[in-house]
Amino acid sequence: MTDTAFRAARDLLLAHREDYAVARDGFRWPELGEFNWALDWFDAIAVGNDRPALWIVEQDGSERRVSFEQMSQRSNQVANWLRGHGVRRGDRIILMLGNQVELWETILAAMKLGAVLIPASTLLGATDLRDRVERGRAGHVVTGLPGSYADVPGDYTRIAVGAPAEGWLDYADSVNASVQFEPDGVTRADDTLLLYFTSGTTAKPKLVEHTHASYPVGHLSTMYWIGLEPGDVHLNISSPGWAKHAWSNVFAPWNAEATVFVYNYTRFDASRLLAEMQRCGVTSFCAPPTVWRMLIQADLTALTKPPRKVVGAGEPLNPEVIEQVRKAWGVTVRDGFGQTETTVMVANTPGQPIKPGSMGRPVPGYEIVLVDPATGELGDEGEICVDLARRPLGLMVGYHGDDERNAEVMRDGYYDTGDVGSRDVDGYLTYVGRADDVFKASDYRISPFELESVLLEHDAVAEAAVVPSPDPLRLAVPKAYIVLAAGWAADASTAEAIFAHSREHLAPYKRIRRLEFAELPKTISGKIRRVELRGAENDKHSGPERPHGEHREEDFPALRNG
Repeated sequence: MTDTAFRAARDLLLAHREDYAVARDGFRWPELGEFNWALDWFDAIAVGNDRPALWIVEQDGSERRVSFEQMSQRSNQVANWLRGHGVRRGDRIILMLGNQVELWETILAAMKLGAVLIPASTLLGATDLRDRVERGRAGHVVTGLPGSYADVPGDYTRIAVGAPAEGWLDYADSVNASVQFEPDGVTRADDTLLLYFTSGTTAKPKLVEHTHASYPVGHLSTMYWIGLEPGDVHLNISSPGWAKHAWSNVFAPWNAEATVFVYNYTRFDASRLLAEMQRCGVTSFCAPPTVWRMLIQADLTALTKPPRKVVGAGEPLNPEVIEQVRKAWGVTVRDGFGQTETTVMVANTPGQPIKPGSMGRPVPGYEIVLVDPATGELGDEGEICVDLARRPLGLMVGYHGDDERNAEVMRDGYYDTGDVGSRDVDGYLTYVGRADDVFKASDYRISPFELESVLLEHDAVAEAAVVPSPDPLRLAVPKAYIVLAAGWAADASTAEAIFAHSREHLAPYKRIRRLEFAELPKTISGKIRRVELRGAENDKHSGPERPHGEHREEDFPALRNG
């Protein structure tokens, strides 16, 4: 039987999908005691349900659709099979699979068993897996690449998906298990479900702990932000192993009884992606800024029936990207702000006025305050924090096994996101940047995101990252690392054009003073590692020599008097 409190909370958000004021005033997180989302929600909506829960299209044109009922039954088989091979309640399973049906089957099966999932990217090397086995104290590993990890030591069950491998259990044998599943006990809503290693944009990955409530139920906020409804075909571009995949490829769409749509590709092809979206009738689309920036380089108008719900997450979307999509599709890409540690906290939700540059307002269920890092006072600018007096269900338990870090981020009655923002008179929040990324130049505070957004308006710039560059007079000056758009040369002429653009559109203290053409270092999940660029800048300027390949504003006489 479905949990009535969960359904009531979900239905309220669906009913007021475009009425922010009513949804925010009326929504309350459901109070849950015993709750297992896979058993109490997914299995219940799957009974007799032949609509596709999952639809995967491969690059070779083949495709596979799995109905809700089929997914329910297959996950029962996998759960029974895993139990037969020693997986018990509370055991930790490292799940390292691509966008393939077995991934979703295993997620549901683990939930039904009460096991703990440690999602991991298929791009991880043997050393990374060893670290996750040891720090995550994993008892089982499920992967489609057993040969790559044959030498990773540890007393854990090895399960291979795909071709059989010596010393590994064959996942395919699970088809012989019973389709009837009986849990061996109750699942508490506050039992641990997920342990996520963060993407590590500024430090060594942390281990984030979520429960059977915080992500499955917490992502009601994500469902509301996207605007998902029953029957939607939702495409989210995200790699398995990262939190955003669970956000929009598992919990948010299935909370809404929508179809999870996946287009698998080995190399990104914007035109082919748009063609598949057209052919398959995608109604809802979410992509990180990196993908959006590549899409606007293509002919967006080739998609004559674009999705009516389009969102971006992972990092803030630059205004130029939003404008290009609006021109081509007649819809506005809506930003959402959240972390591995949370579900969506702040967003431009359906039907609401959108202010250029703003990421919107706190979603139903989240109370957001801005805290001055120096004084601790609340105001209209500061670090973005969650009020723990009204703790949202979508907030993590904490960083697993790290009491010192937990005390630091949960101090004074707030969860500190580590991000900086500002708020206007209407309650709209604007993202300034990671607290670690914001820097001072000539005693002015600089938001890399603001400068990067201006740079992206220039035709030559495909991607940009701004970091402080050491300067003996100003302490630091803004330097841009630029990825060029097709057709532009990495030469002085292009550099001068970009400097001129910066001079025209930015206040003098914000202007880009140095730039370098280079590829941007990124995490496996696609976020720019500005911390790496900052470190490189300090190294490059540690001596008297000017770094090779660096262009400076003062190199160009026409700009010297700016």
